[in-house]
Amino acid sequence: MHKIAVNGASIAYDEAGTGSPVVLLHAGIADRRMWREQVSALAARHRVIVPDLRGYGDSELPPAPFAHHDDVAGLLDALDLPRAALVGCSFGGAVAIDTALAHPDRVSALALFDTAVSGNEWSDEANDLWDDLVGEVDPDDFAAGAAGEVRFWVVGPGRQPEDVDRELLAFAQEMDQRALAAELALGAVEVGELTPPAIGRLGELKIPVLVTAGAADVPDISRLADRIAAEVPGAVRLPDVPDAAHLLPLERPEPVNAALLDFLR
Repeated sequence: MHKIAVNGASIAYDEAGTGSPVVLLHAGIADRRMWREQVSALAARHRVIVPDLRGYGDSELPPAPFAHHDDVAGLLDALDLPRAALVGCSFGGAVAIDTALAHPDRVSALALFDTAVSGNEWSDEANDLWDDLVGEVDPDDFAAGAAGEVRFWVVGPGRQPEDVDRELLAFAQEMDQRALAAELALGAVEVGELTPPAIGRLGELKIPVLVTAGAADVPDISRLADRIAAEVPGAVRLPDVPDAAHLLPLERPEPVNAALLDFLR
């Protein structure tokens, strides 16, 4: 692990390989460790940088206003990188898109897995699924909250926990407990949002974009991938990956790595 000063915060990151730079941005229910299956695969051809977003994992959270997308650009500055390809999952995908819109000269390509998009609103179907699968959870009980989020996101609405690798579920729950603590702390800090948000600006993206999702993820996620593919000029929409949910790069690394290597080439 390395640490580097970015916009007044100490950001933790891992780095491997040489070549064209690629930054991997983790999901909001995880931290940089969710990319453990991608680093060595990509490092054969690329300089791979895997940060914890501010407040998550081993990165600091000073009490000053900030924006995640500005931190990504600041990380590139700190590493003396003019541009990089951004790979994001879930919330990390939303940060990647926001970075490409806020700092278009700094992002060479986007690869998005089960991505969120800033400004997007969840459907009534997604909210009903949460109520059915998880229900009310005490926000101060991180263990219960992580168990609920793992059931909803990592298992997915169409599978049962016994259908998913036990070690994956345990690892996801451990990461998510830390992420929930991070989100609680982030609630006390002014976090800047992209204005206007990305959901109405996808057509502004003029770089190569790859998007896909896990077929077992919440249906809203696949529909969002369809929208990105429809609105971003030239975007590549890969078929949803069978038997995988929201942490697709962690659950099904083989097709993800193959798609990334081909796309980044």
